[in-house]
Amino acid sequence: MNDLRIAWLLPVSFFYWQPSLSRLTELFPQTTVFAAYWPGLAQGFENHVKVKLVGDNSNGRVKGTPNYNKTIDSLPLSIVPELLKFKPNIIFSNSFGVWTILALLFKFLGNWRVIIAYEGSSPTVDYRNSPARLLVRKIMVKLADSYITNSQAGKKYLIEVLGASKERVFAQPYEVPNCVALLEKSEVNEAEQQLAKPVFMFIGHIVPRKGLQFLLQACVILKQQGYENYTLLLVGDGPQRQELEAFSESHGLVERIQWVGRVEYGRLGAYFRSSDVFVLPTLEDTWGVVVQEAMIMGKPVLCSERAGANELISQGENGYVFDPEKPEQLAEIMRKFIDNPNLSDVMGKKSEQAMANITPVAAGNFLAQVAEFTWGNRTLISS
Repeated sequence: MNDLRIAWLLPVSFFYWQPSLSRLTELFPQTTVFAAYWPGLAQGFENHVKVKLVGDNSNGRVKGTPNYNKTIDSLPLSIVPELLKFKPNIIFSNSFGVWTILALLFKFLGNWRVIIAYEGSSPTVDYRNSPARLLVRKIMVKLADSYITNSQAGKKYLIEVLGASKERVFAQPYEVPNCVALLEKSEVNEAEQQLAKPVFMFIGHIVPRKGLQFLLQACVILKQQGYENYTLLLVGDGPQRQELEAFSESHGLVERIQWVGRVEYGRLGAYFRSSDVFVLPTLEDTWGVVVQEAMIMGKPVLCSERAGANELISQGENGYVFDPEKPEQLAEIMRKFIDNPNLSDVMGKKSEQAMANITPVAAGNFLAQVAEFTWGNRTLISS
């Protein structure tokens, strides 16, 4: 069945999509990604993924520097003639946006089947309190043929809220990063190699949703308790940075915090290697691929309970899950690593072990199985 023609509608793509899409393309060579924004191919995946850019950008990239929260103001409707020309058997379409609506409206004319890919569940993107949005989504779910999601929370939302058939909803991480792309460049600044240990690191967009204000409050608590022997490494940029820098200065945290700024994807692996513990204090994330990136790099993860990827954390084994709005709880967890220098190595090994079966190959195989099931209506064990 490797002659299936598969289209993946991915309006906004980042490097972490490429490993699993590469495997899917290996299994189904006629797979093509249709995108409005494409960051270029990561190291190790050159010529592994076929990309068709839809819209005004003929070189496969959006002009300007992409950030951690890239959005497209409007999606080109020219996706419809592109799909009719490509003649896919299967369309994977990301979430419930315009392209998914168009794929569903034209599915009978194009004689294709549609798989909705819903990254995960979170309050803002679920629209549970918006009857109109929910009605549209329920209709879309009725028209779709199958559904995939990274998390069990996403599966529960699709079935219990939107009414998807549980036999056609499949939950398994399909956005799975690869350490090769993370380690394209290995250098970090010399000053960042001399940091006080342990090094707690955050990577992401510096905006209120990421919960950094509560992470800094946890650092204030540590200072009040006399803990000064650690570093908080903040990798990323965003509109809240100036506010948080002012907070750190007014609360005597300047010596504890290193503001790195935005780092290109291929250098992130070097920063993971220079850190000891990864922290994601987010107030809302449907999934959180950065958690997997930390785990494949052998780091324990302190993960907010509001990130979908908290399902990957075994409490006290490869990290801790915490309430992001309780900085005293996070401070207590951070103290464990400050008091026990060996803890990060022990838990980091558990993270690597936990990711042993969550690989790009496994993700690509999963996508292929769902595609075959959807096209041939074969039996697939629900996960």
